This record gives sequence, structure tokens and C-alpha cells, in this order.
Amino acid sequence: MSQKSVQEKEEDSIFSISQRIARAKTKGELGSILAAELADYNNTDLQVIGGWLYAEICRLPSPYREQVSPYLKDWLFGAYHKLLLYQRTARFSTMSESIRDRETFLAFCRMLPEGCLQRDESTQKLPFRYTLKHRCFYYIVSAFTIFVLDNPGHPVGMPFPGGFKVEERDGRFLCPIRDHEKDLPFSICNFCPAIQNEENKL
Repeated sequence: MSQKSVQEKEEDSIFSISQRIARAKTKGELGSILAAELADYNNTDLQVIGGWLYAEICRLPSPYREQVSPYLKDWLFGAYHKLLLYQRTARFSTMSESIRDRETFLAFCRMLPEGCLQRDESTQKLPFRYTLKHRCFYYIVSAFTIFVLDNPGHPVGMPFPGGFKVEERDGRFLCPIRDHEKDLPFSICNFCPAIQNEENKL
């Protein structure tokens, strides 16, 4: 019997991660599981992920690139550091609330492996190997933001082309692209608690 390839092992690992995440019943359980998964990322992994984000930002036109850059960094690494802080301060042990909209949460877990596998890097031309593990980082921190914090997938205030932004009004999150992503099955927008901003719609 032949041994599994590196790619096959990575795929098995991603499916296992999605199954572990799906077992969470409360926000605290989910946060602890996500923190345990992030513990497997070392400094080299974070540098690769940071390199990918930098490449994504560089592809954006100026001046939008300069406007959105701090929000994109906060969206990915701000959430990462907050998740680790919650774990270090035992915050998850006090979070006994059920995960919002369990059906949507489980749909996110089912989507995660395919989302990692379907990312098209053909146009990125990165000078390093961006693996399934690195792609999964994006979904792990998004799960924390959306299902533990009940926050939108993209930070409040984040600008989009046309001058529109993610907003918070009376405890509700409004997004100019919320419904725009419905045809993209692997987009986190499909699982986001924000609603479509009908006034400012792209």
C-alpha cells in the first residue's frame, strides 16, 4: 500500500480540523478549539501568511490600497492576537452561550475544507509555498470573529471601492457587499452576521 502524499496528508488534516470545530456547542468551546488549532502555527507559518496578505494588498489600486491596508491587517492578525489573548486569560471558560445560528455554523464547517482546496493561486505568483494549512488560518480566525464574537467578517469601518464602509447601527452590522458574495460559496460573507446595507450597496 502506497504512502499518502504531502498533499493528501494536508487534506486529511483540514478535514479533521473542520470536524473538531463542528463539535463545539458553546462559544467558549469553539474558542478553545480554535485556539488549540492556532497553536500549531509557528513563526514561519505566520510569516508566510503575512507575505500572502502583503501580496494581496499590493495588488489593490492606490489610493484604495492605503485606505484598506490597516483594516485587512486587523481583520486577519488582529483577530488572531485577540483569540490568543482570550485563551491566555481563560476568557473562553466563562463563555457558555450557545453558538449563534447553529445551522449556519455547521454549514461553515462543511464549507471549510472545500474553501481551502478551491483557492486559486494561479495569479498570485508567490515566492513561497502557501499550503492548505496557511489557507485554513483565514477560516480559523474568521470562525472566531463570526461565531464567537458575533462580529462581521470584515471590521467595522473597513472601506470598499465607491466610498462605502462596514457600519454598526443600533447593534446591527451593515455591509455594502453582504449579498454581493452569494454566488461565491467559499466566501465568509455567506456566514457573516451583517445584513446588506440597502442604502449603500455595491
